[in-house]
Amino acid sequence: MNEKKYVMTYEGVKKLEDELEHLKTVRRKEITEKIKVALSFGDLSENAEYDEAKNEQAFVEGRIVQLENMLKNATIVDESEISTDVVSIGSIVKVKDYEFDEEVEYIIVGSAEADPLNNKISNESPVGRGLVGKKVGDVIEIQVPDGVSKYEILGIRR
Repeated sequence: MNEKKYVMTYEGVKKLEDELEHLKTVRRKEITEKIKVALSFGDLSENAEYDEAKNEQAFVEGRIVQLENMLKNATIVDESEISTDVVSIGSIVKVKDYEFDEEVEYIIVGSAEADPLNNKISNESPVGRGLVGKKVGDVIEIQVPDGVSKYEILGIRR
């Protein structure tokens, strides 16, 4: 089974490392305390607090495994090697969105760092995939879930 490689910026790796550290040090202790308190209530067959704490524990442990796997398989993009000639992971791309007649800046990141609400779009998303490899001045049409979006690349920076 091939492990998926996660292409990430240094900032993205740092964010995952911080989350992992928080889960291992803070959340594990909190959940252990919840389980201890729930056990003190007695009968586990009708103990909702215990069930909830165990479910929370399973979720946290699963997330820890997921984060460790992502970090183990991360390839970090060297920001000094990011070209400003073509769009790539780590690029900050200024585009004109013809549909909304506005200028938008997107940061192209790996799928593990995507945060569309903060304009961090994955290189695997339709728009991200459409922008990667393009140059300033290129006008592109990208198939998106609700039709076709048209963009013009106005600028590329690190």
